[in-house]
Amino acid sequence: MSGEQGSTFLSALETAETYFPDQKRLVQRLFYVSEPFHSMCEDLAAAAEALAHVERLPEAIRDARQLEYAGLVDALLKEMGEAIAQSKIVVLRQSPRTGPKSP
Repeated sequence: MSGEQGSTFLSALETAETYFPDQKRLVQRLFYVSEPFHSMCEDLAAAAEALAHVERLPEAIRDARQLEYAGLVDALLKEMGEAIAQSKIVVLRQSPRTGPKSP
C-alpha cells in the first residue's frame, strides 16, 4: 500500500468519525470489516472535501455544485447511519426443537 493510499484510508475513516463521534468504535469496526461501509466512508470524504472547496469554483456553477455536494453528503450520512444502526442488531437464535417432550 502506498503512503498516499494509506492517508486516503485514514482521512476517509477520520471523516466518518467526525460525523459520527458517538459511534467512533463502531465506525472503525465497520470501516475495516464491511467493504460497502468502507466505500461509503471514502465517498463521504470525497464529497465533504468537494463541499469544503466549493467556493473555489466559478460563480456560475458554485451554487449548483454546493447543493449537489451537500445532497451527496446528506444521502451518505443517512445511508451510513442506517448501516450503523443495522450493525447494532443482535439476532437471537432459539435452540432447535427436537419435538414434544415425553412425560
